[in-house]
Amino acid sequence: MSANRFEARFSAVGGQGVMLAGDVLAYAAQKYQGRYSIQSPTYTAQVRGGPTKVDVIIDDEPIIYPKTTAINFFLSLAQGSYNAFLYDLRDDAIVVVDPHLVHKWDPKYRTYEIPVIELTKNHVGKVIMTSVVALGIMIELTHAVPKEFVEKALLEKAPKGTGELNLKALNLGYATAAELVTVQG
Repeated sequence: MSANRFEARFSAVGGQGVMLAGDVLAYAAQKYQGRYSIQSPTYTAQVRGGPTKVDVIIDDEPIIYPKTTAINFFLSLAQGSYNAFLYDLRDDAIVVVDPHLVHKWDPKYRTYEIPVIELTKNHVGKVIMTSVVALGIMIELTHAVPKEFVEKALLEKAPKGTGELNLKALNLGYATAAELVTVQG
């Protein structure tokens, strides 16, 4: 495994829309950064309301084994998804949970409590933008892909006419994570 390999996992319940975060992240790394990337979504039998996740692997070398083995970043927007998908994390992984929906987490990991869904509702106005806020949080906390590449990829992947709103959501994620790091260190 390459030293420059980065693995991320976004988890939620079906309908919360985290799959877009993985899609944009993998696309940004591949198209604009020139790195290898894959994304692997997982849906449970209960599509709406059931645990879902999307894993993303980014590497400078070709990705031979397309499964996560040492996750650097894990975000969860639901307790059931947290419980189901809390595996393969590195000991130094960054974990983000929405404290309104995830009430118990493993103290082993450095965990940031960010009310992602509430922030999205209150500052963007459309819950469907939750995945974009989550992506902004991940980028600010990890710097896995340069912001300008993520922004370009997001604008390409976003439906026509939603670019401004998507950038607002992404910037909310950046700002929220930056403020949290400043306060919590």
